[in-house]
Amino acid sequence: MPDARLQRLKEKLKLVPLQPGVYLMKNGRGRIIYVGKAISLRNRLRSYFNKLDPSQVKVQALVSQIADFDYIVTATEVEALILEANLIKKHKPRYNIQLKDDKSYPYVLITAETYPRVLLVRRPEKGAGRLFGPFTDVSALKETLAYLRRNYPIRSCRNRFDAGQWPDRPCLNYHIKRCLGPCTRQVNPQEYQEMIDQIALIFEGRTDRLIKNLKNKMETAAEELRFEEAAQLRDRITALERITVRQNVVSERGGDQDIFGLALDESGVICVQVFFVRDGRLIGREKFILEQEGEQDASQVLEEFLPQFYLEASLYPQEILLPEAVATANLIERWLEEKAGHRVYLRVPQRGSKHQLVAMAGENATLLLQEELTRRGLERERTEGALLQLQEYLGLPRLPYRIEAFDISNLQGSDTVAAMVVFEGGRPKNRDYRSFKIRTVLGPDDYASMREVIQRRFSRLLNADETDASLGATPDLVLIDGGKGQLNVALKVMEELGFSEFPTVGLAEEEELLFLPGESEPVYLPRDSFALHLVQRVRDEAHRFALNYHRKLRDKRALRSVLDDIPGVGPKRKKALLERFGSVKNLRKLGAQDLQEVEGISQELAETIVEYLADC
Repeated sequence: MPDARLQRLKEKLKLVPLQPGVYLMKNGRGRIIYVGKAISLRNRLRSYFNKLDPSQVKVQALVSQIADFDYIVTATEVEALILEANLIKKHKPRYNIQLKDDKSYPYVLITAETYPRVLLVRRPEKGAGRLFGPFTDVSALKETLAYLRRNYPIRSCRNRFDAGQWPDRPCLNYHIKRCLGPCTRQVNPQEYQEMIDQIALIFEGRTDRLIKNLKNKMETAAEELRFEEAAQLRDRITALERITVRQNVVSERGGDQDIFGLALDESGVICVQVFFVRDGRLIGREKFILEQEGEQDASQVLEEFLPQFYLEASLYPQEILLPEAVATANLIERWLEEKAGHRVYLRVPQRGSKHQLVAMAGENATLLLQEELTRRGLERERTEGALLQLQEYLGLPRLPYRIEAFDISNLQGSDTVAAMVVFEGGRPKNRDYRSFKIRTVLGPDDYASMREVIQRRFSRLLNADETDASLGATPDLVLIDGGKGQLNVALKVMEELGFSEFPTVGLAEEEELLFLPGESEPVYLPRDSFALHLVQRVRDEAHRFALNYHRKLRDKRALRSVLDDIPGVGPKRKKALLERFGSVKNLRKLGAQDLQEVEGISQELAETIVEYLADC
């Protein structure tokens, strides 16, 4: 760091208070690169700019990039801990350990309504209800949700009963006994809430307690000759026992514990393995793959990971067992106690069964980390290796980092469209995909359609003020789906526009031959090569994207032409039907009762729509 910059930062340090709070380090572009907390902001920040220990490689790398810093004063250390976790989640600083985006790890939300719903959510809103998760094993989560739908008739509709939104009649789920039907206004909220409480016990892992309660109810129902209800309870118990049989008893004393294992690789990849023990039974586990800049020990990783992990949690065990001591353990315990309403202890067991559990979590973390590193190695071969092979086989002047592929779709000669898909570094770059509706060509003429789309795409490079980042980028390789004919059309257009320097090849689909400009013989890529597999992925993605766009246009046309002729269906109702059911094809499968779920569709109109769609 230049002396002038260091001196300016030290001058700013004199104004920093001694109170607790959070600090944000920024680089020269104003981007936040690190977020930290401190008991005393001035003392903590000063430590970065004094003489550093040579072994603190990560801190040295961080300090070398600091151009400025901000700070936020908090009333207590616990407030600083919470704020730090929220800011890391929001800004995703380069030098912090962080959980992946919420999109990667779903939660289960039990909504805060009179008649709650059970939803799988990716971005839980604060105050929306009770959260469980995050869950990394999505398949196991969906299996549990499927069990709930089969055995608990809770509602899935979006009606806001608390806001007075009551439908005219119940939906299909009520009639097939998949929902109790709160919309009938005949369901006791306490009876409904009892089901929700049972579902909460499942996500808490307390199935033993739930099974015991259900068995008591089943016996009571049988004694009172309510045999149908007793049979339903029996089936529910059987399904729960199938879930429970996979849970292992790890402590005869019972109790709730979260057990953490950790594995670190010198490349900066980290695996955190969490075992969840409820009532002494191992009910599940989750793994988290993290990355870090520079070296960091297990204690530091846990210190940053734990607040983020428990930030959105709704369940807090009595014990959290760790492989390493955490410097801020007392602070985290105080914070979790406030959230949980009971004492939560962070412990590092040295012997006995608890130590064995932590060791088991660590072994699992090591195995999972090795799997992740192996997978990444294979992925590098598949992507970077494929690009090197492709450059060699095609004799390209540079590595084909950005590949643009073009495909034409004109099923039965209607709605001809073109698609441009983009791969960068051997991976799809979805946000750069573009679709084109062919404007100047009538009928199925692939050559003329290819001429139009190539002209429209590459003429955008002539515009110095181009705002579309994808169409303003230059490709390292252009892939034309088709043989020599389509290739020659594309080459001619690119030459006219002055872009003949872009390497361009044609791909014949049947035998997967690559045609190069000016070469009479095609290039055969080895059948087992990564290069061929990459070309196939690019081509298949271009087909898929073009076909999807083509179908979208056909559905829109079908929706306009069919629904416009139905009396009583105006623009507002058409839009509502499309948003709810997606396409005319889906509408044809439905009955009048289903259509009445859409606001504004009466029974009479629904019957008219069904009758009209059946006749056309």
